[in-house]
Amino acid sequence: MCGIAGFIGEGALPKLLKMLRILEHRGPDATRIYYKRLKDSKDAEHPIHKFKGDVAIGHKILITDEKIPHIRDQAIIVCDGKIYNPRTESSSELILDSIREHGVKEAPQIIMDKFDGDYSFAFFDGENILLARDPLGVKPLYYKLGDDFIAFASERKALWGVGIKDPMRLDPGTILINNDIIRLKRLPEKIEAKWDYNTAKERLKKALEKAVKERTRDLKKVGILFSGGVDSTLLTLLVEKYTRPILYTVGSRGSQDLIFAKKAAQELGIEHRIIEVTPEMIKDALRPVLEAIEEFNVMKIGVAMPLYFASRAAHADGLQVILAGQGADELFGGYHRYLRLYEEGEDKLVEAFKADIQEMHHVNLERDDATAMATSTELRVPFLDKEIINIAFNIPIEYKIKGSDDTLRKHILRDLALDMGVPAFIAKRPKKAAQYGSGIDKILRRSILPGFDHRSYMENLKMEFYKGYQV
Repeated sequence: MCGIAGFIGEGALPKLLKMLRILEHRGPDATRIYYKRLKDSKDAEHPIHKFKGDVAIGHKILITDEKIPHIRDQAIIVCDGKIYNPRTESSSELILDSIREHGVKEAPQIIMDKFDGDYSFAFFDGENILLARDPLGVKPLYYKLGDDFIAFASERKALWGVGIKDPMRLDPGTILINNDIIRLKRLPEKIEAKWDYNTAKERLKKALEKAVKERTRDLKKVGILFSGGVDSTLLTLLVEKYTRPILYTVGSRGSQDLIFAKKAAQELGIEHRIIEVTPEMIKDALRPVLEAIEEFNVMKIGVAMPLYFASRAAHADGLQVILAGQGADELFGGYHRYLRLYEEGEDKLVEAFKADIQEMHHVNLERDDATAMATSTELRVPFLDKEIINIAFNIPIEYKIKGSDDTLRKHILRDLALDMGVPAFIAKRPKKAAQYGSGIDKILRRSILPGFDHRSYMENLKMEFYKGYQV
């Protein structure tokens, strides 16, 4: 829901101001800044003072449904994201309370164990700088620890802008305290039990309802990235229980996603926006998408494009939040490649599911967060709720995949969708990846990318951020 950044070292304030200008798209509604001269501190021997300079920490805020405090009892926190349980008006307050009660080193693990949410945050109390990221990595955070400075930001381009060419990713479930990186527990948790089919389906239904309710609370309307597949359609019916959904479908003329989504939206009677893209539109979107995802990867570009067009349209409609079905394929066996592993045995398949969930941060989540936030729209992913992940890893493989020749897969999710009113032609629609279902991958490879010098382009992009956005 925002962008966070900070710098401790010489020239901290002008560097922070530049980073916040680069992150303007993540929080156009408000800006808050904390600044302190470290050399005025009486505790000059503390390790934090090896950074030799000032402290400047800032927050670009996209106002959704959260009240965000920043300074309390001489401590500051900036938080990108939200904790959904318990219900609270301020995730920042909850994190501050936990740090006050348990201490800087112990609190992050307690927060990750006890609460469900999508967040990255930075905390500074005059003696310690703490950076942390949620266990799954839904919200990004990058940093650079130099000999005499530390810098962090929600996006790499903000660090590029102050001359840091090689920022590091703070891994999910990881904290940095002053000079030390500490890896904490990661999701999913250990499998504890197995259920019969109906019990598993009922538990999954209740968890999905709760996850959607928490992620739409206090929102009068919310956008949905709608492909006309089982995941986004099930998500739509769940959202309709709590608020008004508006569907956004992106595709080229005649693409599968446009055909299925239009028919599904009409049958369900839900407001639908169709964005029919042309090669010219995709060419024009290439630069902002590359600026958002910060790397050249044809598959990532193809997946990012539908989300970019949809979130831009949602923003134009006055929405601040868009939901997507990210995670359902990794949890319930949606990808065709799982069939080969199925033949190698259940243990191999479970390990593949676990690895895919743990690697989603750099494969999918960072790309999707950056793409939506490029349009000042927050992306929320209910399928990646902590409880849903743990339920999915308790569901027997045979409830998801029925054999090595299973062309549908995700059977328990498809059956739940049918139970909840998803049309059969959607519930039984085979998996079609976003870049293919939308037709965008074909246009990119045939019309846009041939002859495109992506190496020079990305290097020039880094330099543009460094030379531009002058304070």
